[in-house]
Amino acid sequence: MPPAKVVKLQPTAAAPDRVGEQTFNLPNLLTFSRILLVPVYIGLFSTPTVNRSLAAAAVFGIAALTDLLDGYIAKQRAQITKIGRLLDPIADKFLVISGLVLLVQFQRVEAWLAITLITRELTITGIRALAASRGLIIAAGTLGKYKVVFQMIAIIVLTLEGTFALPVLSLHLVGTVGLYAALVLSLVSAGQYIVEVWKAFFKK
Repeated sequence: MPPAKVVKLQPTAAAPDRVGEQTFNLPNLLTFSRILLVPVYIGLFSTPTVNRSLAAAAVFGIAALTDLLDGYIAKQRAQITKIGRLLDPIADKFLVISGLVLLVQFQRVEAWLAITLITRELTITGIRALAASRGLIIAAGTLGKYKVVFQMIAIIVLTLEGTFALPVLSLHLVGTVGLYAALVLSLVSAGQYIVEVWKAFFKK
C-alpha cells in the first residue's frame, strides 16, 4: 500500500469559504491572539531569569495551543475565512522564528540549525503563495503537522533551560533532539511539497 501524500492540491474555486466570512469569529480571534502573544514572549524571554523563562515558556505554550484550536474550531464551525487562511501561517512563523532567534542569542540553539529551519519555513511560504497564484491550495500534511509539534515542544523545553533539572536527561539535550527531529521532518515534508507542486504545475 503506497504511503499517503502529505501534500494535497485542489483548486481554490472548489473550496470556497462557506460560513463566517466575518473577520472577528473565534478562530480568527485565536489567531490574532497568537500574534499578540509573540511580543509578550519576546519581552519576557529577552532577560531569561528563572521566573521570566517560566513565564515565557507558559506564554509560548498558550500561543502554540491556539494554533491547534483555531484550525479545529474553524473546521467544526465552518468558519474558515480568507483572512484566517492568510494570518494563521504568518502567526505560526512569527512565533517560531521569534523563539529560534532568541534561543540562538542565548546560545541554546546553533545558528545553522535555526537558519535552516527558518529558511524552510520561508521557502514553503513562497511555494504556497506561488501555488495560490495558480488557483491551488496546499493543505498541511501529516509530516508537516508532526514537525510543528516537535518544533513547538522543543522551543518550550529550551526556553525552560536553566529553570529546573530533569532526573536523567538535561532540558538542553531534550530540546535539541526535538529540534533535530523537527529538522528532519521539515526537510522531508518540504521535499514532498515541492514535488507535488511541480507535478500540479506541469501535469498534462
